[in-house]
Amino acid sequence: MYIKKPEWLRIKMQGGNVSTKVQNLISDLSLNTVCDEANCPNRMECFQRGTATFMILGRNCTRNCTFCNVTKAKPDEVDPMEPEKIAKAVSKLGLKHAVITSVTRDDLEDQGANQFAKVVEEIRKTTPEVTIELLIPDMQGNKKLIDIILNSEPNILNHNVETVPELYDKVRPMAVFERSIELLNYVKKTKPNIKTKSGMMLGLGETKEQVINVFKKLREVNCDILTLGQYLQPSKAHIPVVEYITPEQFNEYKKIALSMGFKKVASAPLVRSSYYAEDFC
Repeated sequence: MYIKKPEWLRIKMQGGNVSTKVQNLISDLSLNTVCDEANCPNRMECFQRGTATFMILGRNCTRNCTFCNVTKAKPDEVDPMEPEKIAKAVSKLGLKHAVITSVTRDDLEDQGANQFAKVVEEIRKTTPEVTIELLIPDMQGNKKLIDIILNSEPNILNHNVETVPELYDKVRPMAVFERSIELLNYVKKTKPNIKTKSGMMLGLGETKEQVINVFKKLREVNCDILTLGQYLQPSKAHIPVVEYITPEQFNEYKKIALSMGFKKVASAPLVRSSYYAEDFC
């Protein structure tokens, strides 16, 4: 059943010289951004601020999440020059905080762990003052691969649980909630100096009790930062929106999460995992 989008989700179109500069640079360097691939509602605002979230390891994902707009065709070849290109883009854009994510690459022996580490290395070579946030897949829980990423010493390690465990079969059929929690736990125990971050989409049919239970699970593993946003259906082929969560409910969730010990919480309908990420360092 189609549910009409409420007024608070109407997005004012933005553009301008800075936005065009970001898009041209990304195109010139043959890079991908999750901003475009995931059809993020904030991408023009972020481009206008001169920021973007780079997506490495190609455009095609090996998972079958029903909410995601990233394509699931044959995975691309890994570009060995990608780390240098991203470092160049970070430098040219004058970023203070760089966010790097990827599609899931279950087909690769290292699942892309070494590419993440190389990107961090290249950014640190050219712009050592830039803080770096990595938004990583679950690496199938392989701690040796997670170690490769952690040893590159990102400032923030982000891994999204995306939704409540009760909805994983419908929303993330190839993922495991407990594996994601264990990943965040392992990061904090192995590298306590690295901030951990996770996020959820709301409006998929979860209950308030289930949402708060996820908060508890994340705090049990000392997750530092939480992001909460409204799920928006990318197309008719994706899982439908069950409800639109009001801004007031998002505010209530923020207060609850902060009271539970999260250091920083972003909670609003249009919040996405890397939205204003530079403010969370």
